[in-house]
Amino acid sequence: MLENSIIIPSERIVNKIYIIRNRKVMLDRDLAELYGVKTKDLNASVKRNLKRFPEDFMFKLSKDEFKNLRLQISTSSWGGMRYEPYAFTEGGVAMLSGILNSARAINVNIQIIRTFIKIRELLSTNDALQRKIMELEKKYGSHDEKIKKIFTTLNLLLLDEKYELKAKTEIGFKVK
Repeated sequence: MLENSIIIPSERIVNKIYIIRNRKVMLDRDLAELYGVKTKDLNASVKRNLKRFPEDFMFKLSKDEFKNLRLQISTSSWGGMRYEPYAFTEGGVAMLSGILNSARAINVNIQIIRTFIKIRELLSTNDALQRKIMELEKKYGSHDEKIKKIFTTLNLLLLDEKYELKAKTEIGFKVK
């Protein structure tokens, strides 16, 4: 860990990860908050280094995507935001570490990348587990009604876990 580093709980980072265009992304506003910089300063740094951010690393939300996102998130928390934000994929977040050089930015970046890796590991474990359950269900599912109920319950639990990984909005006051 770096000196004077801030530890951000994984849950706080996960709550700032959204699924947009079938990709896990973080918004410029949320990243700026985590890095302790202004959104306009983060975006200015990105614009000075646009060659580092191809579309699979960063993209600007369309008006419809922004509208849908605002419906998902409490609009009061968006304050006076009047523009479509930039969305950064895991690659884009990693690239930010090359242009934001403060100790805090480096530390936060490491935490964000570790969170993306944990999510990927959880999802792959879940998929493998789901395949094994389906195989067992095919093999033993027709034998007994109780076994069928067990498989149904396991499948429901796996679905619940996938939905819980989606980002949730924070509740309460934010202290700056």
